[in-house]
Amino acid sequence: MTMGNSLAHHDGSAIVLLHGYPFDRSMWREQIDFLSTNGFLVVAPDLRGFGALSGKLQFVADAEGNESARQAGAYRTISTMSEMARDVATLMDGLKIDQASICGLSMGGYVALEFVHLFPSRVRALVLAGTRAPADNEPEKQVRAKQVAEMLAKGMNDIAEGTLPKLLAPRTLAEKPDVVAQVREMILHADPEGAAAAQRGMAARRDYSADLPSINVPALVIVGRQDPIRPVADAEFMHRGLSESRLEIIEDAAHMTNMEQPEIFNRALERFLV
Repeated sequence: MTMGNSLAHHDGSAIVLLHGYPFDRSMWREQIDFLSTNGFLVVAPDLRGFGALSGKLQFVADAEGNESARQAGAYRTISTMSEMARDVATLMDGLKIDQASICGLSMGGYVALEFVHLFPSRVRALVLAGTRAPADNEPEKQVRAKQVAEMLAKGMNDIAEGTLPKLLAPRTLAEKPDVVAQVREMILHADPEGAAAAQRGMAARRDYSADLPSINVPALVIVGRQDPIRPVADAEFMHRGLSESRLEIIEDAAHMTNMEQPEIFNRALERFLV
């Protein structure tokens, strides 16, 4: 059975792809092509503060817009996972999508977990890649705060060079220069204010561990064998907690599994969604 035939009966089924930090929707290029070719309605938004929505951090209130001004100030300061999840729901409303499979990687996974908490009836299935359920501990919050200060003072260049060896497996760094270049460019093009707002939002996110047993839709948990950011143990924890889940460990990949090993990632989605 070919990939095309196995997915063809899903014509019209919607899947929402939620990008990681500090990236944008372009990280899903391989999945957008694969899924749309095989009959899915693919929605891959830029989350608030990133990509095409980075300018949303620059709202200007009109003469009577005190409330708008207050909201704009808060928006620049922090972008919470709840706000991002509600943005996704609003987007689905606009597209007249009642229910979809929700797939999130890293920060996108936090947004996916918040989305299924807020809008359980709108989730057909859940894909959690390179993410985890527990909230940040205090040292992790301090690391985020330090990175916020660094990016606001100096931009994204040092962030890009410092995180690439954690985001990508050694084999990716050595053999896939196009992937390395794309990841670097996404980071360099990220708006520092938008990235800082998201970092604060991730630091403030709640613990999703207790939510896992009550998530009653099929779930796929994906992790890179060499991911130092969200290691295999984090994925195994979610797999155990979710009532109906599969675990996919991808070899020769670190954090950016969908970009490092797109064919394996896509096959895992295929097996799960059919």
